[in-house]
Amino acid sequence: MPKLLVTNRSGEETTVEATAGLSVMENIRDNGFDELLALCGGCCSCATCHIHVDPEFADKLPKMSEDENDLLDSSDHRDEYSRLSCQIPMTADLDGLKVTIAEED
Repeated sequence: MPKLLVTNRSGEETTVEATAGLSVMENIRDNGFDELLALCGGCCSCATCHIHVDPEFADKLPKMSEDENDLLDSSDHRDEYSRLSCQIPMTADLDGLKVTIAEED
């Protein structure tokens, strides 16, 4: 199982055993991180699963869709490493992926 390192809004980092095939959002949610709301359930329609990806992994992620880009534009906390965690499938290639849950808008 790939490892996923999640930093919550308080700055605490937790390592979780991620399930390949699920999205990063599903792995975060299923491991008890209540601050990642994911209100749309992964449909890329709400941006409440906004995360910041460690720059080391940015080039390993799938290309951002136009819909994801538009939704992230609505966030006051967007930066060059912002992604919607529902749009990143967890794979063995992403073992050790580090993400930080973005501040709530």
